[in-house]
Amino acid sequence: MIRCILPLAAALCLPAALAVAQPATPAAAPPAALAAPADAAAPGFVRAEGTRFVNPDGSTFPIKGMSFGNWLLPEGYMFKFTVQRSPQDIEDVIEYLAGPEEAARFWKEFREAYIQEADVAFLAASGFTTVRVPLHWKFFLDRANPDQVDPNGEGWALIDRLVGWAKAHGIKLILDIHAAPGGQTGVNHDDGVGYPLTFYVPEYKRRTITMWRAIAARYKDETAVLGYDLLNEPITPYHDTDFLNSRLEPFYRELVEAIRAVDPNHPIMLAGAQWSTNFDVFGPPFADNLGYTYHMFWAGPQRSSIQKYVNFGNRWQVPIFIGETGELNDEWNEKFRTLNERFGLGWSFWTYKNLDTPSTVSSINKPEGWDAIALFGSVAKSQWPEMEKPSREAVAATLRAYLDNARFARTTIRASYVASLGLTATCPQLGSAPASAATPAATSPSTPSPVISCP
Repeated sequence: MIRCILPLAAALCLPAALAVAQPATPAAAPPAALAAPADAAAPGFVRAEGTRFVNPDGSTFPIKGMSFGNWLLPEGYMFKFTVQRSPQDIEDVIEYLAGPEEAARFWKEFREAYIQEADVAFLAASGFTTVRVPLHWKFFLDRANPDQVDPNGEGWALIDRLVGWAKAHGIKLILDIHAAPGGQTGVNHDDGVGYPLTFYVPEYKRRTITMWRAIAARYKDETAVLGYDLLNEPITPYHDTDFLNSRLEPFYRELVEAIRAVDPNHPIMLAGAQWSTNFDVFGPPFADNLGYTYHMFWAGPQRSSIQKYVNFGNRWQVPIFIGETGELNDEWNEKFRTLNERFGLGWSFWTYKNLDTPSTVSSINKPEGWDAIALFGSVAKSQWPEMEKPSREAVAATLRAYLDNARFARTTIRASYVASLGLTATCPQLGSAPASAATPAATSPSTPSPVISCP
């Protein structure tokens, strides 16, 4: 997600500028070793077929999705931090204020509380078909030796549990590496050093391949997993794009080969360069069962904004979907969503849950004392020693309140946001309990959108 990186004007102009500036990659013949035969996939899996993702019976599978941003990969703006924005930076703020023991407890409970079965059940009941799940390498690889998979890594149990919930409620997951070893983007949300070292350092590439092979081997038979979104927003426009862009598709080939060695079943999604906007880095599809994903925020909701992606899909007969969009308002959501649907493009909005905002589905009510924490996240670390710290007890109380407020039943559901996506916010049914009716909640100037609560 690039909301905190680019000014609005730059974000609006970037896709058009990139289309002009980037040369097309020469076409290459698809290597036979990477092209899985059409009958290799096991029954029951969604598959890329022509310009559509299709169900086993051949009907179109419509991607109508939400992203679980901030869950396994925190972002500063979702904590109201304006300077300390990477996952490591955010962890540093919490540890500085709360102490190492309380910080460790907070993050462990954060990952338990932020996404629970009720969140998955709500999205499914409301008509969403997919959830895009950003992943951080540190929850899957051995932190002491990242060349190896950690079979006891926290991420495996969390995703296994999420898969179970997805199966129970009839919704599918798109697994997405948001933070590859070394950093594939070169900004805060890949939790790297500020440069896309994944493409420079061979050991980082090997580790990324190791991670994807392990994910594919674990979920190769799991139909609740829709597919694999290989790299989120690779290669920012701030770095050596002439050097790096030519390395993106070859790296995708290596990743696809590693995945297909263990998993012939799932569609694989390839994101363009420069915030997932630049498709000029791609030649023709080099393997079977591929889809492509672009990202776009705040663009004009007219045909010219997405025409190049429609053209790419039609030219190469591959499905296209927008993997991240939103973060504006309900009126824009509806216009841009219907524009994509008009051309048969699926969508996944960013993001499902956030702190104290109208531009998300599930808004976490800001707890008392949060502004004192956010203040430390909004200045340079060099200034911290000169600032008055809230007591550790006060910080711990605020963090506990945040965790309570992050649970689905305590969040504010923006029904109008869901409606802007052509769906209806519907309280979930869990276990044998009857489905609860949505209860309208009072609005105020700070929450201008119609909201509901799910008891």
